[in-house]
Amino acid sequence: MKKLLLSLILFFATNNLTANNLHKQNKVAVIYSDQFLLHDTGKNHPENPDRLISVVENLIVNPLFKDSLIWPKFNPASLEQLQLIHSKNYIKKVEHETSLLTNNSTTYLSTGDTVISKQSDHVARLAVGAGIKGVDMIMSKEISSAFALVRPPGHHATATRGMGFCIYNNIAIVARYLQKQYGLKRILIVDFDVHHGNGTQDIFYEDHSVFYFSVHQHPFYPQSGRPSEIGSGKGKGFTLNVDLPKGSGDIDLVNAFKNELNEAVDVFKPEFILVSAGFDAHAGDLLGQLKYTSNGYKEVALILKDIAKKYSSGRTLYMLEGGYVPDNISWSVNEILSVLTKK
Repeated sequence: MKKLLLSLILFFATNNLTANNLHKQNKVAVIYSDQFLLHDTGKNHPENPDRLISVVENLIVNPLFKDSLIWPKFNPASLEQLQLIHSKNYIKKVEHETSLLTNNSTTYLSTGDTVISKQSDHVARLAVGAGIKGVDMIMSKEISSAFALVRPPGHHATATRGMGFCIYNNIAIVARYLQKQYGLKRILIVDFDVHHGNGTQDIFYEDHSVFYFSVHQHPFYPQSGRPSEIGSGKGKGFTLNVDLPKGSGDIDLVNAFKNELNEAVDVFKPEFILVSAGFDAHAGDLLGQLKYTSNGYKEVALILKDIAKKYSSGRTLYMLEGGYVPDNISWSVNEILSVLTKK
């Protein structure tokens, strides 16, 4: 019943907000579909539909965003788009293993610790499609920036392996799509999930056209992301990791951006900023052991907005990664959107 109510609320919000905001100069898109709720991870799994339901409900009724958000419709990523990053064999594996399942049944993807259900392949393709829709709208100047509220997350997925709740690497595919479709030469990926985005790092480790910056907890899953990992070959110097001990808070987070990222982007000069926005570093998360607050995420959003204004004409897309307490996600997303929607 709750999912049905959310669908109805979203239907009216999509139609009304889109129509009412066509004249706005600083429109921000929230890219969401209730089909994301169909990815079934089973009882008591932390990566579940409740992560999105309350976030979307709160955004729709928040008077602060009444005239600034639009809710576009979008399609799943195509096979060609998935193959920008993933091998054809891996994509077929996901499709095959999900097709064997019946409704209301779950299992683990054979490549790793990722629960799948019958709808998981479709939902994962839709998550990628949300990111693609966001960058298309930004590049066509329909909107100033976007936040894709998607599941499953993506930053642990490598080209040939799903792991860590992730099936397809949403943000990596979007980065390659930007390069292929729009010819961009320098893309910045920022990752502030509590876990290091090993999949994203692996995909771009030898690539000088994508700069990957991650601030995360260490030691922690997946045990990668040490400061010594800086890329290799042509990509040497285009990976920057800041690992933090458990208990680190907003000051440590903001300092990582001010002291490490700001210096790097002044050299790299990104043409587009993609953000792997995980909120499992928020204090009180079920899995993380860092102590960020919603204000800390706001401070990061302000820094990224300044970078975007300076180098990428404001072009920024956030995509949801982890975070397993719905209220923490909701508060944090609200703070970030308050920055993005402010002129």
